[in-house]
Amino acid sequence: MAGSDREARRTSPHAWVSSTYFAEGYPYAIVNNLAEILFKELGASLQVVGLTSLFHLPWNLKFLWGPLVDEYETKRRWLIGVEVALTAVLVVLSVFVAAGPMLGVYAALFTIMAVASATHDIAIDGYYLEGLDEEGQSKFVGYRAMAYRVASMLVAGPGLIAVGYIGWSAGFVVMTAVMALITLLHLRILPRVEQRKRPIAELLSTLFRFRVLAAGAIVAGLVLLERELVIVRPVWDALRAAVAGLPGLGKVSTGGWIALALIATLVIGVMLRGVLSSKLRATQSAYARAFIDFLDQPKVGRVLAFVVLFRAGESFLMKMKWPFLDDVVGMQLDQYGFANGTVGLVCSFSATMLGGWLISKHGLRRWIWPFVMAQNLLNLLYVGLAWSWFGDDIGIGLLTGVIAVERIGEGLGTAVFMVYLMRCCDPAHKAAHMAIVTALMSVAFTIAGVVSGFLADAWGFGAYFAFTFVATFPAMVLIFFIPHLDGRESAG
Repeated sequence: MAGSDREARRTSPHAWVSSTYFAEGYPYAIVNNLAEILFKELGASLQVVGLTSLFHLPWNLKFLWGPLVDEYETKRRWLIGVEVALTAVLVVLSVFVAAGPMLGVYAALFTIMAVASATHDIAIDGYYLEGLDEEGQSKFVGYRAMAYRVASMLVAGPGLIAVGYIGWSAGFVVMTAVMALITLLHLRILPRVEQRKRPIAELLSTLFRFRVLAAGAIVAGLVLLERELVIVRPVWDALRAAVAGLPGLGKVSTGGWIALALIATLVIGVMLRGVLSSKLRATQSAYARAFIDFLDQPKVGRVLAFVVLFRAGESFLMKMKWPFLDDVVGMQLDQYGFANGTVGLVCSFSATMLGGWLISKHGLRRWIWPFVMAQNLLNLLYVGLAWSWFGDDIGIGLLTGVIAVERIGEGLGTAVFMVYLMRCCDPAHKAAHMAIVTALMSVAFTIAGVVSGFLADAWGFGAYFAFTFVATFPAMVLIFFIPHLDGRESAG
């Protein structure tokens, strides 16, 4: 690997970290920001437009095929190969959009793009962990976040404006060109940071067996059978109706149910890991080993609890921040957009980059408490707004300042959290374990989505925002007991 080491040194991580995470956010934004707008513009019913939320499912389910990215080829090959596939799908999409409304075809293409993009995420996260040591992983967390958000903003802002002027087909041609340029750039600059593993031909031979092809044909048939997806919609509506009558549960998204199912499965796995470990290791399955090795890390129960609970207070705050500022304070939407989406975004990026740099210099243990306290204590600023600690006449300057300072705390907390998540990934299963822990991140947001409205309505905003701070206590207590604060610990 001497040649690879020399190549890695020639290519600055500043360049490839920024470009890969821009590339990660770019197709994600196309699928999740543009699909519903395209379907609506082409005359889809509201029910079908609502079903475009299902395109997000591959990101909730990516932990299922994360082990395959670790087991076959290299992360670099996966990354570039998927980018080629994404470019090809965008080419096909631009052609079909030019031909006229074919919602079933568009649904299939967006589904393929979503699966490819989620796989792209797995490969990029794994490549990041392969290409950088622990100090570098900490140092560049801010670059990751910034590049990802810039890509999302580019698609949702200038990209959508361009579509309004030149049309959907030409817009997708431009998006294709950007994706192609990203692919060519990565062919040129991405260092080779790992040895090649099992060839992709072995995986393809498994995927193309008769049973897998038959299952894929059935799924494709259900999606494409009717333009209005009449097979899928009644089943989906029935499942939603089954829980809609229960308080709050009707608000849980499909991704939320998947995240809750994952945490339940992992908890059961922790309880039974002695039995499961001996049985699954006996199969010599690399796929099974990825999950068992995750459960075999030291104090894994505490790790799971910390990952799920770390953003509990932030999740509850985010759910009710705008309703409070809108209904009670009287902040205008454009004012909030500037304060939160411009000033706040810059503050969040800057704090994440600073936090990552400080952790890389002095270690996670030294900075975890200052950064966690900055993230959590600043929730109390909204208690002050609700209880008039700043006076009754609250101006836009004060509101912008509160939002900016709170986003600084959020950015410092993000630096801590991302560094810790990377420490939870076994070197032998970087991509698979990162897919697992990032899937678990959404559990707190799911729970907050279920109960936040009920709590705010029952308690009032002041008490509710005080609760968002109290909700941070369990994760802070766990800091005294979790592993990996001084680096990745091997299984005992």
